Amino acid sequence: MLGEANNAEHRRARKYQPTTRAGVAGVTVFIISAAFIAYVLMGYPLALEIWSRLRPRPVRKQFVVRTVSILLPVHNGDRWLAGKLRNLAELDYPPELIETIVISSASTDGTVAIARRAAGPRLRVIELDRPGKAAALNAGLALATGEILFLVDVRQSIERDSLRTLVAGFADARVGVVSGELVIRDGPSHEESSVGAYWKYEKLIRARQSRIDSVPGATGAIYAMRRSLTRPLPPGTLVDDMFLPLCAYMQGFRIVWDPGAKAFDIPASLHTEFRRKVRTLAGVYQIVGFFPRLLVPNHRLWIHFVSHKLGRLLLPYALVTVLISCFWLPWPLSAIALAAQAGLYGLAALDGLVDDRSSLKRVSSPARTFVALMAAALCASSILFVPPDNLWKPTR
Repeated sequence: MLGEANNAEHRRARKYQPTTRAGVAGVTVFIISAAFIAYVLMGYPLALEIWSRLRPRPVRKQFVVRTVSILLPVHNGDRWLAGKLRNLAELDYPPELIETIVISSASTDGTVAIARRAAGPRLRVIELDRPGKAAALNAGLALATGEILFLVDVRQSIERDSLRTLVAGFADARVGVVSGELVIRDGPSHEESSVGAYWKYEKLIRARQSRIDSVPGATGAIYAMRRSLTRPLPPGTLVDDMFLPLCAYMQGFRIVWDPGAKAFDIPASLHTEFRRKVRTLAGVYQIVGFFPRLLVPNHRLWIHFVSHKLGRLLLPYALVTVLISCFWLPWPLSAIALAAQAGLYGLAALDGLVDDRSSLKRVSSPARTFVALMAAALCASSILFVPPDNLWKPTR
């Protein structure tokens, strides 16, 4: 009887163990991939929180008046331009120390006419025949004379004291770039709320990166940098708000984030955020080509760039690997892992059919947002095969 009991126990134990080399390899791959996903989404942000509390590097802030050049590239932005120029004119900063350069990037609407009506001694207009934000910014950089560049987009409104707040950060001689915060206004739908929640998650990470040392980029709608640290953008650059700040970082300066400077934007649909994310993540591929040193662990930003930016590019591949390797897990772990993933992707697929007033939407909408952002990371690899201009889509 004792022998039969031992044999039965042995059979049960073997049932839950991989019995082939393929099974062992599958379990190993599953564990590594799942651990990578957990690290990028939760482990790295948690480590940032602890690190930023133990080893903060405060920025010495003091407002010192400096000359400022505002660069405003625009492509077909007539619906926003007049309001944006009023917004910039109302900034709490000595107007005689500000020059504004509006660069029309092959606009075919009323953008140029609106800009020329506002033109004057402190507002210049550049009209380019060919589209492209990189070319527009290069044209603005060539004309700018201010000690500080203030880079903005046309759509977002800027809080009145934001420029003064950003300029105060340059009292610290180690700071080369100061980024403001993009605030997405609350939207009425769960879809817009889920996209907004993603932005809040991103800002938590940026705040802690800045407290430690530097953010691997800036907020494109509102950031400032020392003009002396700029370099011309390569043609077709998709993420100027990474390229220009990293030019400063590579010269030994910090890129910091200051939520005291705010730009406000309307909530975005998931479709709009998907297209934007494809472009920005494709831009990370470009950045690696422009600054290959980012992949070498001999500088302050390495762990943050690899964990945050590069990690986001690799996440969807890790998710696919986890799904495939589930089939080599022992029962019932394989069933549990597959059921969990089926639940995530099923909720994402059903979200479009769920009424926005349903309580299920609180779960399905975040699931759909997550899956859409992972799909965007996959699509971003298209930059390896198509011209960068193909990834620029107008925001609606």
